[in-house]
Amino acid sequence: MVDRYDELYRGFRWHVPERYNIAQACCGQWATDRSRFALYWEDESGAMAAYSFWDVQQAANRLSNALAGLGVRKGDRVALCLPQRPETAIAYIAIFQMGAIALPLSHLFGPDALEYRLNHAEASVALVEPTTLPALWGIRTRLKDLKHVIGVGGAREKGVHAYEDLIAKAQSRFSLVETLAEDPSLIIYTSGTTGPPKGALKPHRVLIGNVPGFVHSHDFFPQPGDMFWSPADWAWTGGLMDALLPAWLFGVPILGYRGRFDAEKAYHLLEKYGVRNSFLFPTALKLMMKAFPEPRKSFSLNLRSVMSAGESVGVTVLEWAREHLGVTINEMFGQTEINYVVGNCQAAWPVKPGSIGRPYPGHQVAVIDEKGKEVPRGELGEIAVKRNHDPVFFLEYWKNPQATKDKYIGDWGCTGDQGKMDEDGYLWYQGRSDDVIKSAGYRIGPAEIESCLVKHAAVANAAVIGKPDATRGAIVKAFIVLQADHSPSQALIEDIQAHVRGRLAPYEYPREIEFIEALPMTTTGKVQRKELRKREQAKLGKA
Repeated sequence: MVDRYDELYRGFRWHVPERYNIAQACCGQWATDRSRFALYWEDESGAMAAYSFWDVQQAANRLSNALAGLGVRKGDRVALCLPQRPETAIAYIAIFQMGAIALPLSHLFGPDALEYRLNHAEASVALVEPTTLPALWGIRTRLKDLKHVIGVGGAREKGVHAYEDLIAKAQSRFSLVETLAEDPSLIIYTSGTTGPPKGALKPHRVLIGNVPGFVHSHDFFPQPGDMFWSPADWAWTGGLMDALLPAWLFGVPILGYRGRFDAEKAYHLLEKYGVRNSFLFPTALKLMMKAFPEPRKSFSLNLRSVMSAGESVGVTVLEWAREHLGVTINEMFGQTEINYVVGNCQAAWPVKPGSIGRPYPGHQVAVIDEKGKEVPRGELGEIAVKRNHDPVFFLEYWKNPQATKDKYIGDWGCTGDQGKMDEDGYLWYQGRSDDVIKSAGYRIGPAEIESCLVKHAAVANAAVIGKPDATRGAIVKAFIVLQADHSPSQALIEDIQAHVRGRLAPYEYPREIEFIEALPMTTTGKVQRKELRKREQAKLGKA
């Protein structure tokens, strides 16, 4: 194939207007055409719905007016404790067009995880559904800034506003609150490694910064007939900035599915809705490959592009997808703070199996040393992105100026990921500089889990690492030092696991627990997780 990379990269220029609002860009501009579909939706119970952009805009206008009636003003934080459902997408548009700040929170979060984030962000309103209300309601009295809770889909408690009633009573006209491209639009909490999770404050312009990566990772999106789906949660950067919002930016419909990921169901959805473009985590792809090695014998698929990120896809999955899905997977690399900066575009340049790709047009990416100097090609260093005037950068960590300062070495935004760049400009991911665990598409920080573990009566101290796993990429493993009056047992392991499951997200609980006499520590009292990782690697080497 002809390698068009240099032509595309050198010819690219950013165009960021002074005034910009994600709601207008993703919905308002399309809402005058009542026939233009925005969202198809299914629930695992069998419920279905379809919305045009006009439908979404009307509902968003009503919700904006309802939120304004509850006292929400420009800059206020509104939390979304919701899975993929129409009200989630509508709420984003409503919040953005008010100039308020969306605070997406995973519907899998337990009470401890919710309490920290809601209090730290000082959220004044939260939207919940029946599955997420109990966790929030259990900590309601400890949420000092939360004034109102809105229940979606029948979520009810005394004092909870019924979403349906608020919408029905509100006006369907709303005047967009003008925002600068630099104004904040949302806070997404990242996984903490050396402390509590950090809230990445993102401006409206970040969506523009995502566009080159999105367009190229989906082989020049959009094309006639394109239709998007991803199982990635809309509460995370992957689901929101890599799926929902960029699809709508181009006026392309997206499929939403509220339910657990299941390989067979995934194929049925791809077939039923004629999905052409998808973001699928490597774990999802592996599960689909194992469930149906030759899927086109069982399903009529119409895929045009697949992007994958979160962990390495691997040569086996890449070759399987080429042969049996009819697509070459474009891997992508980014993070919440600096998203969609590196990746592949098989329609424009060759994909090297195992590489995460090249810097997408508009992004200056290099591998640097600890002083911020670029290292020679082929040498290991930290993957970094230069600020310049790149709109993809976050604004700051919410209420954490030191962490914001530490994110940079000069003008280089540090990703915390190790890598190498070859002579052709392809990047090869080598692992985290810190201790973030990448499991089944989730980025998991050990600090929050360790904090939860030590709240258990039997636990004196704990350290958490990622243990390599063929299916998930890694699983959460906890090393635990017990209190003197407790002894190791399988019953205790299960009790500790249940303790974490009940307080944090299900994917954060330790799937494996090992009791240990003492944790490896530095002279300054810091746990040496790298020593625990070495220990696990040594075990695997002997296996």
